[in-house]
Amino acid sequence: QLQFVESGGGLVQPGGSLRLSCAASEKIFTYYDVGWSRQAPGKEREGVSCLSSSDGSTYYADSVKGRFTISRDNAENTVYLQMSSLKPEGTGVCYCVAQLVCDLGEADVGIWGQGSQGTVSS
Repeated sequence: QLQFVESGGGLVQPGGSLRLSCAASEKIFTYYDVGWSRQAPGKEREGVSCLSSSDGSTYYADSVKGRFTISRDNAENTVYLQMSSLKPEGTGVCYCVAQLVCDLGEADVGIWGQGSQGTVSS
């Protein structure tokens, strides 16, 4: 069964940086695009970023453009999200998600990890 292990979350001050990692239990990039979504307290899940396995294209929500960078290590079946200039409204649980095709507007569709809590607070 395909599983993800997310790590790298934690507490960070506004303006700080975090790097999330998502390690898959098996090869996935041949079959899926992989990205990240976030669920803020009391809010719906929102697509944050996605990396296309077919052509390497990257996609970002407008709210994080210029601050976040998604990347992958194919040999390690791992996807990363480098986050900088973090804001308090970014607090939430970050989920790694595999989709057939990147679609930030369908944040609740795909194969999900259990998530990693990130808290942006002074």
